[in-house]
Amino acid sequence: MTNIKLDWQALQPNNAPYQALFNSAAELSPITIDEVQPRLHSGLFLFCQASLRQPFMLLKAEESNAYLSLLSDTISSLLPENRPGIGGYYQIEHQTITWHSTGEGFFAPTERVAYREWIEPEQLFGNIYTHQGVLQLQPGLIHHINGGILILSLRTLLSQPLMWVRLKQMIIQRRFDWLSHDEKQPLPLPIPSMELDLRLLLVGDRLSLEELQSIEPELANRALYGEFELDMPFHEEDDLTVWCRYVNGIIQQQNFPPLSADAWPELIKLAARHTEDQFQLPLDIQWVQQKLEAAAIYHQENQITKDSLQQAEDNRTWRHGYLSERSMDEILKGQVLIRTQGSVIGQINGLSVLEYPGHPDPMGEPSRISCVAHLGDGEFIDVERKVELGGNIHAKGMMIMQAYLISELKLDQPQPFSASIVFEQSYGEVDGDSASLAELCALISALSQQPIDQQIAVTGAVDQFGYVQPIGGVNEKIEGFFRLCHYCGLTGHQGVIIPTTNVQHLCLHQDVVNAVKNGQFHIWAVEHVSEAAPLLLGIPYYDPQKEHLLAMIHERITQANIQERPRLPWFLRWLG
Repeated sequence: MTNIKLDWQALQPNNAPYQALFNSAAELSPITIDEVQPRLHSGLFLFCQASLRQPFMLLKAEESNAYLSLLSDTISSLLPENRPGIGGYYQIEHQTITWHSTGEGFFAPTERVAYREWIEPEQLFGNIYTHQGVLQLQPGLIHHINGGILILSLRTLLSQPLMWVRLKQMIIQRRFDWLSHDEKQPLPLPIPSMELDLRLLLVGDRLSLEELQSIEPELANRALYGEFELDMPFHEEDDLTVWCRYVNGIIQQQNFPPLSADAWPELIKLAARHTEDQFQLPLDIQWVQQKLEAAAIYHQENQITKDSLQQAEDNRTWRHGYLSERSMDEILKGQVLIRTQGSVIGQINGLSVLEYPGHPDPMGEPSRISCVAHLGDGEFIDVERKVELGGNIHAKGMMIMQAYLISELKLDQPQPFSASIVFEQSYGEVDGDSASLAELCALISALSQQPIDQQIAVTGAVDQFGYVQPIGGVNEKIEGFFRLCHYCGLTGHQGVIIPTTNVQHLCLHQDVVNAVKNGQFHIWAVEHVSEAAPLLLGIPYYDPQKEHLLAMIHERITQANIQERPRLPWFLRWLG
C-alpha cells in the first residue's frame, strides 16, 4: 500500500462526459414519481386498492407542504374512478336529530384525497353550534374526505393525543360518532353516528415514527410502510437523465426559470456536496426548491445560469459566515494556538466539524492535539474522558487506537511509558472517532521522539488493525484547514491527509481546487496508519533496511527498561 496524492480532478464530480446531455437537459420532460421513487409508488399503489383492508399507512418523509402536496397528487392518480356512495344529511326537528343516508347532502364527501400540515379537532371532526336559537351541525374534513384517503402530518396527531385516539377509533370501527370538543360539556342533543370509510396516511420523520411506534406498537407493526428516498445513485448517464427530468418537474411546478447548459454541472456540484457523495444525487424536494429559488433571483435572460447558482451560494456563505470569521480571527490573533509551519514532537493538527445550536451550517476547524509520553506504568490517559468532556464514541476510538499500537509493538517486556493525549484549548464536549488517526500519529511521535510536520492536518478513524476508516464532514474539514493556511500564507507543502474511502465524498470549493491544481496545497488519501505516519514524520513506519519508527519506539522502550532495573550492591556487581 502506498499513499496517494490526489489530483485536482478528483476533488469535484467529473461532469465533462455529460456535456451533450446538459445542452438539451432543459427540454427533457418532467418525470413521474414511479420512475424516481419506485418503492414508494408501489406502497401507495397498494394502499389505494379497494380490496385492501388495512386503513393505515406510515410514511417517512418531511412533514411539509411540498411533500404532502406531491403525495396527494400521486394518490389522486392511483385511486380507482368509482366513488363509494357514502354520505347524506342530518334532519333536526324539535329536539330530535335523525340521519338520512342518501349518498348526497350536506355531509356527502366532496374530495377523494386531502392533506393538512396542521389541523384542529373542530376542523377535522366538524362542529356543533347554535345560531339564533337553532342547532346546526357543521361538517369537518373527515366528512368531506369520507370514502377517500386523508394525509396528515404525524406531529399534528402526536401533539393532540385525544384527537388521535378518537380518529383512530372511528377509522377502525368505520363509524363517525359526534363527540363534544369540551370534555366538561356534553352534546346538547344525541346525534346519530354515520358510516365512515376512511384511510389515513401518516407522514413523519424517524423520531415521530419512533414515538408513534412506542405509543401504538400494534398499529405501527400492522400498517403499511413507505419511505420518500432522499437520494438516488448516479453511475451512468441514464441516472443523470432521470435526475434532470426530476429537477425539471420541480422547475415546472414552481414556475422557476429553466436551467442553462452551464448551470447543470454547477447544480450537480452543489448536489454532491449536499449528499456528501459524488455518486449520489439528492431527491429532497425542499433542497432543490431552495437552491433554485435562491438562484432565480440572479437569473439572466430568463435563465438560471452557472453564475446565478454561484452568486446565490456565495451570498449564502457570506450571510452565514459570522461565526467562522470570528473563529478564524481567534486563531490569527494567537488566542487559539494552531501552527501551520514548522514541526513539533507529539503535536498534530486534527480536524473537527463544529455545529453551533441554531446555526444552519457545520463548520470545519483545525484542532491542536498534543501527546506527551513519560516513564510510568504503561497507562494511556485520555484527558477528555478523565474530565468528562469526551463522549463515548471518542473514548471507543481512543481505546481502539491504543489496542492497535500495543499489538503492533509486539512487546516481550513491560511497557515503561505512560502517555497523555488531549485536545488543547477545547472547552466543550469532544465526541466522534474521526480524530483517532491523528491521536495515534501523535502518540507514535511522542514515543519515537520524532517531530510531526505542522503543515499537514489529519482526519480519519482507525480500527484495531491500523486501517483508516471513513469519517463525515470531509469537505468542511479540508476547507477549514485550507482557509487557515491561506490566511497564514501557503507554503506549497501544506495539505490534509484523509481516508481513501472518503475520496468519493469530495466536492471542494473552487479556491481549494485551484490551490491543489497550482501545487500550493495537497490532499493525500491513505488506507493504513503506516502510510500516514511517514508523511507526517518524514521517517518510514517500518523498513528493515533503514531506521524506522517502530524500531525507534522499541529502542526507547528497551533503554527505559534497562534504566529501571534495580542496581545490585557493589560487592555483587564486583563478583559479576
